[in-house]
Amino acid sequence: MGFVISLILIAFGAILAWAVNSNGGSVDPQVVGVILMVVGIIVFALSIVLWRSWWGAAFWGGWYDDGGAPAVRRRVYRPYTRRRTTTYVEDEPPPEP
Repeated sequence: MGFVISLILIAFGAILAWAVNSNGGSVDPQVVGVILMVVGIIVFALSIVLWRSWWGAAFWGGWYDDGGAPAVRRRVYRPYTRRRTTTYVEDEPPPEP
């Protein structure tokens, strides 16, 4: 959500800074545009820093145990073995005529 808001702020600020020409009034739209772009860049940077992971928050759910200490995870290497489900059927010899 922060990414979308930051990109909208940057786009709106760029429009105000470079596309709006106004000489009158008490508020300068170019200054407001630059401020919006700076705020958008800050929100974008915070969104990247505070995003828990690239795969969503559930990916990191098991990294801490109940006490708050980091849980120990060990990777176990299990080589791929094909299941052998060969079935042998013993046929009876055909009856003699």
